[in-house]
Amino acid sequence: MTAAPALTPESSTAPRTVFLLAHTGRPAAVRSAELVALGLLRSGLDVRVLAAEAADLPLPDTSAVQIVPEASSDVLDGCELLIVLGGDGTLLRGAEFARASGVPMLGVNLGRVGFLAEAERDDLDQVVDRVVTRAYEVEERMTLDVTVHDDGDVIHSDWALNEAAVQKVSPERMLEVVVAIDGRPVTGFGCDGVICATPTGSTAYAFSAGGPVVWPEVEALLMVPIGAHALFAKPLVTTPDSVLAVEVEPHTPDGVLWCDGRRTAELPAGARVEVRRGAVPVRLARLHHASFTDRLVAKFALPVSGWRGAPH
Repeated sequence: MTAAPALTPESSTAPRTVFLLAHTGRPAAVRSAELVALGLLRSGLDVRVLAAEAADLPLPDTSAVQIVPEASSDVLDGCELLIVLGGDGTLLRGAEFARASGVPMLGVNLGRVGFLAEAERDDLDQVVDRVVTRAYEVEERMTLDVTVHDDGDVIHSDWALNEAAVQKVSPERMLEVVVAIDGRPVTGFGCDGVICATPTGSTAYAFSAGGPVVWPEVEALLMVPIGAHALFAKPLVTTPDSVLAVEVEPHTPDGVLWCDGRRTAELPAGARVEVRRGAVPVRLARLHHASFTDRLVAKFALPVSGWRGAPH
């Protein structure tokens, strides 16, 4: 984890810009985005929003509000931070912007669990204050690079922050796969799918499929079968330098690849999906030093009332 840059006399006079991304289809997100934007503007920061979202946000008519067209690689150029307000889907959308730009992302959870979020909707005043004073730190989260091979050719390339999931298409038929680690086959089975995940994604889809919770500081890759019909179909945890592979058997129906539940690609029978540690991380802004254990307990409302250990 690295600290945010200190405020210096030279940087204090330079314009500061924060990119704001919100799920404007939800009234709560619109109101929250408005409050954050107005707080930043009152403190002298510029705010940048997408043109598609600007029409839904009641922002003042001022040159400090920058409106830019939808997604290109340079929409965050000159921004020091990306604030995302919404549920898990919006936060993963924000992660796409963060990875492409290298700008840290600060998530405000307006959904249910929101493990990627650093703040809740009741924390908006604190979020503005900490951003204005640069009282946050930045940590890097591992990503996945994903390639799909078919008959010797690479037919698709993608990435993921949480997981890359190989899944069946037809609900009435299993997907037959063989899984491998570092070029060596491990086992084959019929299943609903296989998830390859990062530690960040261990509390997402992989968790729902029975995978282990992995602390984000741990560098590892996970492979978690979904509904496998086999005696040996347990979750696997490998080194971060391993290459995970899921081969779709030639005689099985076609499958589908989902990356973070947002981007998809068809998998013809015989295709092989390879997953390795991503070359580009996602940078997350952190406001708190709370342990991941406390975050886990809070997000899942785990019962810990009987604990008699020493208080912090």
